[in-house]
Amino acid sequence: MSTIDLTAATFEQTVTENDLVLVDFWAAWCGPCRMFAPVFQKASDENPDVVFAKVDTEAEQALAAMAGITSIPTLMAFREGVLVFAQPGALPAPALAQVIEGVRGLDMAEVHGQVAAQRAQSGAVADA
Repeated sequence: MSTIDLTAATFEQTVTENDLVLVDFWAAWCGPCRMFAPVFQKASDENPDVVFAKVDTEAEQALAAMAGITSIPTLMAFREGVLVFAQPGALPAPALAQVIEGVRGLDMAEVHGQVAAQRAQSGAVADA
């Protein structure tokens, strides 16, 4: 499967409507980004069940800012609409494969429970 380009208009829908989404935040002028691109593409070809997406941080500056991107490339992994991994830096192929398997292996009932607990705690703090 080929990678898709995400924009501010398509980001949220893509992340929430697919089970597992990997997003590469990159820029054309970034050397490490160019080194990571073929690794990301090869993983996309090898994992057809995963949505592989790219965000051009130059074209989508507001989206990159909203995502808190301060260094590129940055890889983010979303599972069932929840951000479960975020790390700057170009990963070698074995490390990317490890991330994919780790995200696949998550107990999402537990993750959703943790998210709910954090939201409840944040709400309680905000009400205090």
